[in-house]
Amino acid sequence: MRTLEPGLFFDALADRGTRTRVHLSRPLDIPDDGRTAYGVEDLAGLVTRAAGWLTALGVTRGDRVAVLKPNHWDYVLLACAAARIGAVPALLSGSLPPETLHLLLKRLDAGALVTTADTLAAAHTAGTDLTACTRRTLTLDAPAPGAVPLADVRGHRPPSFQRPSAQAPLAIMHTSGTTGVPKLVVHTTASLVHRIAAAEARRWPLVSSRPNDTVAQATSYAHGRGLTWTLSVFALAPREVVLLDSFEAEHAEPVLRAHRPTVLEATPAAYVRWQPLAAAPDNPFRRVRLFLNTFDAIHPPTVRAYLTATRRRLPLWVQVWGQSETGPLTFRCLTRRSVRAAGERHPTTRDLGRPVPGKTRLRVVDPATLRPVAPGGTGLVMARTKALCAGYAGEQERLSAKSAGGWFATGDLGAITRSGRLRLLDREVDAVPGGACVEIEDVLHDRLPDVVEAVVLTRPNGLPLPVLATRDGTLHRDAWRRAVADLPPLGEPALLPLDRLPLTATGKVRRQELRDRLLDGAPAPGTGRWT
Repeated sequence: MRTLEPGLFFDALADRGTRTRVHLSRPLDIPDDGRTAYGVEDLAGLVTRAAGWLTALGVTRGDRVAVLKPNHWDYVLLACAAARIGAVPALLSGSLPPETLHLLLKRLDAGALVTTADTLAAAHTAGTDLTACTRRTLTLDAPAPGAVPLADVRGHRPPSFQRPSAQAPLAIMHTSGTTGVPKLVVHTTASLVHRIAAAEARRWPLVSSRPNDTVAQATSYAHGRGLTWTLSVFALAPREVVLLDSFEAEHAEPVLRAHRPTVLEATPAAYVRWQPLAAAPDNPFRRVRLFLNTFDAIHPPTVRAYLTATRRRLPLWVQVWGQSETGPLTFRCLTRRSVRAAGERHPTTRDLGRPVPGKTRLRVVDPATLRPVAPGGTGLVMARTKALCAGYAGEQERLSAKSAGGWFATGDLGAITRSGRLRLLDREVDAVPGGACVEIEDVLHDRLPDVVEAVVLTRPNGLPLPVLATRDGTLHRDAWRRAVADLPPLGEPALLPLDRLPLTATGKVRRQELRDRLLDGAPAPGTGRWT
């Protein structure tokens, strides 16, 4: 377990003789001579130097250190640097609106902010001074008003490492924020390392990386998955690790071709953006034996496209469902056969499989009474797991409000089949009468191949509004009518360019923001009690 603790993680790997090579899609935002390739020893040295910068900045044991910058893997390295001196890293996505960042920084009461001059300037242009929300600010790229430039803190050595208590805060990450302001999830060594990362760091048959693998990742590294994935994958010591900072196909393709992955994990949004690449005969996914997705629902045609693209005889797709507060809750393995049927009314990817054995229990309850429903009945999905977070920074009472008798309310609606599998229906706050948003969206993706993003918004009065982004910006009316013929009644679709959809850092649509824009702020249909 101790080798997985972030503070000395890369040092432990180097001592063990790990030979993993790291390849980056672009240089890190931490200035380091513009490199895009690293060995484990190099990373250990970089983390140590960054810990020295924080020490020189005045950060001490127990301080919260906010990290806010463009998306890249150095979020994880800076988190390790903070943990090395006993501080608590709090990772904030640079894609959040300035007013949201201001609120989250206030909730954090952080002792320091590590950011970039460009990030501060963009917030200032929007009328927000982020340096006023913290006691010290360090800029990685250039000097900025109210901030300490990196040149002023170089060359300092950090104090000796002191192992934190297993129950003390280790790291803070935020939720996606699709329905409002993200929550700041506080994890401990016990929950994040001992329960989540350690389980994945075991070499499981078929679903773990191997010493000869090239493992690629494309995610929002400000989210908790970036840190737990790093700890578990590097502990298994694959031959190569490829880290992509962008979901855009034109940026990812050259890197994926130069270092063709055999294991690929990405957000659903990245997979959707890269889907045209999978159709090429010499596509960059030909060697992949294992695909994984986290964060959000994956659409059947996306899974089908990648399992068809690889030249492996028996490729596997692992779909994981969980939350920032809990880590993985269920998993399901998909094959070419399991996603062969296209256009079905109840898509296969709504079946999220069974709870993680020995780690998680699920039950479905009536949202009003919290009493269990009959087997197969629909209700609020609740989870029991030892990996549950310690709370929400600045909103500790919120976790208590979402918990009852040791069970945590996920905010999702679903049903557990008689065989023990979870069928996901909707977020409680977004529920569609007579149907399910995520299920309808899956069907639209499956029946309309040119759709890149489909979102169904309910209205208090009137039919639900489908919002579509297509690859060429058009929608054929006959194809639309055929696609919705057996679905619950929907309104006329609204077409939006993909770049006009408000997205989270992981590529999810910010539904409430879209409602505010297209439905004049009409409230969501659910109670929102469990968000």
